[in-house]
Amino acid sequence: MTDHWQTLGEEGIQFMGKMSASISHELKNVLAIINENAGLLNDFCLMAERGMEIDPERLARISGNIAKQVKRGDQILKNMNRFAHSTDHPLSTVDLHATLAMVVKLATRFAANRVVTLTTTPTNKPLLITSRPFLLANLLWRCLDRSMNFVGTEKKITLSAVTKGEQTLIIFNGLSDQPIEEPAIFPSQQDSDLLTILQCTLTTASAVGELTLTLPQTTGN
Repeated sequence: MTDHWQTLGEEGIQFMGKMSASISHELKNVLAIINENAGLLNDFCLMAERGMEIDPERLARISGNIAKQVKRGDQILKNMNRFAHSTDHPLSTVDLHATLAMVVKLATRFAANRVVTLTTTPTNKPLLITSRPFLLANLLWRCLDRSMNFVGTEKKITLSAVTKGEQTLIIFNGLSDQPIEEPAIFPSQQDSDLLTILQCTLTTASAVGELTLTLPQTTGN
Protein backbone atom coordinates (compact mmCIF):
# COMPACT_ATOMS: atom_id res chain seq x y z
CA MET A 1 0.00 0.00 0.00
CA THR A 2 2.89 2.38 0.74
CA ASP A 3 4.07 2.10 -2.85
CA HIS A 4 0.61 3.10 -4.07
CA TRP A 5 0.65 6.24 -1.91
CA GLN A 6 4.11 7.18 -3.15
CA THR A 7 3.09 7.05 -6.80
CA LEU A 8 -0.05 9.10 -6.11
CA GLY A 9 1.74 11.97 -4.33
CA GLU A 10 2.87 13.71 -7.50
CA GLU A 11 -0.36 12.85 -9.28
CA GLY A 12 -2.41 14.53 -6.54
CA ILE A 13 -0.36 17.73 -6.81
CA GLN A 14 -0.78 17.73 -10.60
CA PHE A 15 -4.53 17.20 -10.26
CA MET A 16 -4.87 20.09 -7.81
CA GLY A 17 -2.72 22.31 -10.04
CA LYS A 18 -4.66 21.44 -13.19
CA MET A 19 -8.02 22.20 -11.60
CA SER A 20 -6.76 25.39 -9.92
CA ALA A 21 -5.40 26.68 -13.22
CA SER A 22 -8.72 25.98 -14.93
CA ILE A 23 -10.68 27.71 -12.17
CA SER A 24 -8.43 30.78 -12.32
CA HIS A 25 -8.91 30.91 -16.11
CA GLU A 26 -12.69 30.88 -15.68
CA LEU A 27 -12.52 33.63 -13.05
CA LYS A 28 -10.33 35.75 -15.35
CA ASN A 29 -13.01 35.42 -18.04
CA VAL A 30 -15.65 36.56 -15.56
CA LEU A 31 -13.56 39.59 -14.58
CA ALA A 32 -12.85 40.43 -18.22
CA ILE A 33 -16.58 40.53 -19.03
CA ILE A 34 -17.34 42.62 -15.92
CA ASN A 35 -14.52 44.99 -16.86
CA GLU A 36 -15.89 45.32 -20.41
CA ASN A 37 -19.35 46.18 -19.13
CA ALA A 38 -17.91 48.61 -16.57
CA GLY A 39 -16.16 50.34 -19.48
CA LEU A 40 -19.49 50.68 -21.27
CA LEU A 41 -21.04 52.22 -18.15
CA ASN A 42 -18.17 54.69 -18.00
CA ASP A 43 -18.82 55.63 -21.64
CA PHE A 44 -22.46 56.30 -20.81
CA CYS A 45 -21.39 58.48 -17.89
CA LEU A 46 -19.24 60.57 -20.23
CA MET A 47 -22.14 60.82 -22.67
CA ALA A 48 -24.45 61.99 -19.89
CA GLU A 49 -21.93 64.63 -18.84
CA ARG A 50 -22.07 65.99 -22.39
CA GLY A 51 -25.82 66.20 -22.25
CA MET A 52 -26.46 63.22 -24.50
CA GLU A 53 -29.57 61.13 -23.97
CA ILE A 54 -28.98 57.67 -22.48
CA ASP A 55 -31.15 54.69 -23.36
CA PRO A 56 -32.39 53.18 -20.05
CA GLU A 57 -32.80 49.75 -21.65
CA ARG A 58 -29.13 49.66 -22.60
CA LEU A 59 -28.17 50.58 -19.05
CA ALA A 60 -30.42 47.85 -17.68
CA ARG A 61 -28.88 45.34 -20.08
CA ILE A 62 -25.36 46.22 -18.99
CA SER A 63 -26.36 46.03 -15.34
CA GLY A 64 -27.93 42.62 -15.97
CA ASN A 65 -24.76 41.39 -17.68
CA ILE A 66 -22.67 42.41 -14.68
CA ALA A 67 -25.08 40.74 -12.24
CA LYS A 68 -25.00 37.57 -14.35
CA GLN A 69 -21.20 37.42 -14.24
CA VAL A 70 -21.12 38.10 -10.49
CA LYS A 71 -23.47 35.12 -10.01
CA ARG A 72 -21.29 33.01 -12.32
CA GLY A 73 -18.16 33.97 -10.39
CA ASP A 74 -19.86 33.14 -7.10
CA GLN A 75 -20.77 29.65 -8.38
CA ILE A 76 -17.20 29.08 -9.57
CA LEU A 77 -15.82 30.09 -6.18
CA LYS A 78 -18.30 27.90 -4.30
CA ASN A 79 -17.26 24.90 -6.37
CA MET A 80 -13.59 25.76 -5.85
CA ASN A 81 -14.21 25.98 -2.12
CA ARG A 82 -15.86 22.55 -2.09
CA PHE A 83 -12.97 21.12 -4.08
CA ALA A 84 -10.39 22.66 -1.73
CA HIS A 85 -12.18 21.20 1.30
CA SER A 86 -12.00 17.72 -0.21
CA THR A 87 -8.48 17.61 1.25
CA ASP A 88 -9.65 18.33 4.82
CA HIS A 89 -10.08 14.71 5.92
CA PRO A 90 -8.34 11.71 4.32
CA LEU A 91 -11.36 9.49 5.05
CA SER A 92 -14.88 10.82 5.58
CA THR A 93 -18.55 10.60 4.64
CA VAL A 94 -19.13 11.76 1.07
CA ASP A 95 -22.32 12.71 -0.74
CA LEU A 96 -21.61 11.06 -4.06
CA HIS A 97 -24.18 13.09 -5.98
CA ALA A 98 -22.61 16.33 -4.75
CA THR A 99 -19.14 15.04 -5.59
CA LEU A 100 -20.23 14.12 -9.13
CA ALA A 101 -21.72 17.58 -9.60
CA MET A 102 -18.49 19.18 -8.36
CA VAL A 103 -16.28 17.15 -10.68
CA VAL A 104 -18.54 17.87 -13.66
CA LYS A 105 -18.30 21.60 -12.97
CA LEU A 106 -14.52 21.32 -12.68
CA ALA A 107 -14.39 19.44 -15.98
CA THR A 108 -16.84 21.60 -17.95
CA ARG A 109 -14.17 23.87 -19.46
CA PHE A 110 -12.05 20.88 -20.51
CA ALA A 111 -15.13 19.24 -22.04
CA ALA A 112 -16.08 22.41 -23.93
CA ASN A 113 -12.62 22.48 -25.49
CA ARG A 114 -13.35 18.97 -26.80
CA VAL A 115 -16.92 19.89 -27.85
CA VAL A 116 -18.40 17.48 -25.29
CA THR A 117 -21.40 18.18 -23.06
CA LEU A 118 -21.38 16.85 -19.48
CA THR A 119 -24.49 16.26 -17.37
CA THR A 120 -25.50 14.44 -14.20
CA THR A 121 -28.74 12.57 -13.56
CA PRO A 122 -30.96 14.86 -11.42
CA THR A 123 -31.63 13.72 -7.86
CA ASN A 124 -32.97 15.26 -4.66
CA LYS A 125 -31.57 12.69 -2.24
CA PRO A 126 -27.96 12.41 -1.05
CA LEU A 127 -26.08 9.17 -1.66
CA LEU A 128 -23.66 8.78 1.23
CA ILE A 129 -20.57 6.59 1.26
CA THR A 130 -17.37 6.55 3.30
CA SER A 131 -14.39 7.24 1.09
CA ARG A 132 -11.37 9.45 0.48
CA PRO A 133 -12.86 12.69 -0.93
CA PHE A 134 -9.82 14.11 -2.72
CA LEU A 135 -8.71 10.79 -4.21
CA LEU A 136 -12.29 10.04 -5.23
CA ALA A 137 -12.55 13.38 -7.04
CA ASN A 138 -9.25 12.62 -8.76
CA LEU A 139 -10.46 9.18 -9.84
CA LEU A 140 -13.77 10.56 -11.14
CA TRP A 141 -11.91 13.21 -13.13
CA ARG A 142 -9.62 10.61 -14.66
CA CYS A 143 -12.61 8.43 -15.59
CA LEU A 144 -14.34 11.44 -17.13
CA ASP A 145 -11.22 12.58 -18.95
CA ARG A 146 -10.72 9.11 -20.46
CA SER A 147 -14.42 8.77 -21.27
CA MET A 148 -14.24 11.90 -23.39
CA ASN A 149 -11.62 10.12 -25.53
CA PHE A 150 -14.27 7.53 -26.39
CA VAL A 151 -17.39 9.70 -26.50
CA GLY A 152 -20.18 8.64 -28.85
CA THR A 153 -21.63 10.52 -31.79
CA GLU A 154 -23.92 12.66 -29.62
CA LYS A 155 -20.83 14.10 -27.88
CA LYS A 156 -22.59 13.96 -24.52
CA ILE A 157 -21.64 12.10 -21.33
CA THR A 158 -24.10 11.63 -18.50
CA LEU A 159 -22.98 10.60 -15.02
CA SER A 160 -25.26 8.82 -12.57
CA ALA A 161 -24.78 7.06 -9.23
CA VAL A 162 -26.88 4.18 -7.90
CA THR A 163 -26.67 1.80 -4.95
CA LYS A 164 -26.54 -1.93 -5.59
CA GLY A 165 -26.37 -4.06 -2.45
CA GLU A 166 -23.16 -3.28 -0.57
CA GLN A 167 -21.72 -1.37 -3.50
CA THR A 168 -22.25 1.89 -5.33
CA LEU A 169 -22.08 2.20 -9.09
CA ILE A 170 -21.07 5.33 -10.96
CA ILE A 171 -22.10 5.04 -14.58
CA PHE A 172 -20.60 7.12 -17.39
CA ASN A 173 -23.09 6.89 -20.24
CA GLY A 174 -22.60 8.18 -23.78
CA LEU A 175 -19.47 6.38 -24.90
CA SER A 176 -18.92 4.94 -28.36
CA ASP A 177 -20.46 1.55 -29.06
CA GLN A 178 -17.12 0.39 -30.45
CA PRO A 179 -15.25 -2.19 -28.30
CA ILE A 180 -13.03 -0.52 -25.69
CA GLU A 181 -10.35 -2.45 -23.86
CA GLU A 182 -10.07 -1.47 -20.19
CA PRO A 183 -6.28 -0.90 -20.42
CA ALA A 184 -7.03 1.81 -23.00
CA ILE A 185 -9.23 3.57 -20.43
CA PHE A 186 -6.79 3.37 -17.52
CA PRO A 187 -3.28 2.71 -18.83
CA SER A 188 -1.06 4.21 -16.12
CA GLN A 189 0.27 3.09 -12.74
CA GLN A 190 -1.41 6.07 -11.07
CA ASP A 191 -4.76 4.91 -12.41
CA SER A 192 -4.25 1.43 -11.01
CA ASP A 193 -3.12 2.82 -7.66
CA LEU A 194 -6.22 5.00 -7.35
CA LEU A 195 -8.45 2.01 -8.02
CA THR A 196 -6.53 -0.07 -5.47
CA ILE A 197 -6.58 2.50 -2.66
CA LEU A 198 -10.26 3.31 -3.17
CA GLN A 199 -11.04 -0.42 -3.55
CA CYS A 200 -12.81 0.18 -6.86
CA THR A 201 -13.25 -1.79 -10.04
CA LEU A 202 -13.72 -0.47 -13.56
CA THR A 203 -15.72 -2.18 -16.29
CA THR A 204 -16.84 -1.22 -19.79
CA ALA A 205 -19.98 -2.20 -21.67
CA SER A 206 -19.41 -1.09 -25.23
CA ALA A 207 -22.74 -2.47 -26.44
CA VAL A 208 -24.58 0.18 -24.43
CA GLY A 209 -21.80 2.80 -24.44
CA GLU A 210 -21.13 2.73 -20.71
CA LEU A 211 -18.20 2.75 -18.34
CA THR A 212 -19.00 1.68 -14.78
CA LEU A 213 -16.97 2.43 -11.66
CA THR A 214 -17.88 0.21 -8.71
CA LEU A 215 -17.13 1.49 -5.20
CA PRO A 216 -17.64 -0.05 -1.77
CA GLN A 217 -20.05 1.61 0.65
CA THR A 218 -17.09 2.00 3.00
CA THR A 219 -13.47 2.31 1.92
CA GLY A 220 -11.09 0.71 4.41
CA ASN A 221 -8.25 2.57 6.11
